[in-house]
Amino acid sequence: MDHNNRFKQAESAAILGMAGNAVLAIIKWIIGVNANSKALIADAVHSASDISGSLAVFIGLRASRQPPDEDHPYGHGKAESIAAIIVAVLMVMIGFEVGKASFEALFEPLQAPKGIAIVAVVISIIVKEAMFRYNYNLGKRLNSDALIVNAYDHRSDVYSSIAALIGICAAIVGGWLGFDWLVYADPVAGFFVALLIIKMAWTLGRESIHNTLDHVLHEEDTQEFRNIVENIPEVKKIDVLHAREHGHYVIIDLKISVDPVITVEEGHRIGKKVKERLMKMGNVHNVFVHINPYNSEKIKIDDEIFIES
Repeated sequence: MDHNNRFKQAESAAILGMAGNAVLAIIKWIIGVNANSKALIADAVHSASDISGSLAVFIGLRASRQPPDEDHPYGHGKAESIAAIIVAVLMVMIGFEVGKASFEALFEPLQAPKGIAIVAVVISIIVKEAMFRYNYNLGKRLNSDALIVNAYDHRSDVYSSIAALIGICAAIVGGWLGFDWLVYADPVAGFFVALLIIKMAWTLGRESIHNTLDHVLHEEDTQEFRNIVENIPEVKKIDVLHAREHGHYVIIDLKISVDPVITVEEGHRIGKKVKERLMKMGNVHNVFVHINPYNSEKIKIDDEIFIES
């Protein structure tokens, strides 16, 4: 896929997320206050926090599309993973705030929320699930950590809305049947929402941090790259192949062995051919090739190649 088209789709998804979260946050807040529902208010705060998350994703996407420069020769692809970490941190902060407010509500006199709160929650569940599916599928297709994390942020809102729905329904039913203690199901649901938010933030943040720390793809994930190189007749052996993820693209560091009696120019031509073949892979952004002289008696020590005398 063309890089400009990729970023346009990703940025459109982030903008759509900000707009959708803003509308839902306003609706849930107004109805939550008027319906006297702590769980719905907590859910509204969660949706409001998602605006900041989508904004962070948008900024990260804009940064990652910048071309390589002198200070960043490998490009800016990791900006997406950094944006994903920011979203996860925001989710943790909001989770603690929602949990604190819900816990404090347990020690206050409460009234059962009004039935209109249920309507607001059901609308939220439908809209946020649609936003999750759209962002997740697009994130997978574009290989974007930021969009995938933002998608799960939407999914956490679905879970929180379901928890809020259960709490609100329990509180309303308790009011109808005269079970006053069920009124506290509403703030309990808000507290449960907070725990879900924090758990999901931890899971997604950990994965994004892992991607940011320059990890290399596992051997089974690089087999396709190896097959391409091994099918080039001039390449006698692959000594080292490291494929590093930089956001949505991959940088490959490669050491290959070639005929030791060829000229430097011929070795350069082979390295160029290897790079060109690998660069045809849609997700490969750059390839760095080191040429070694091939010898069947080579030994490998600490990732360097020596020739036995």
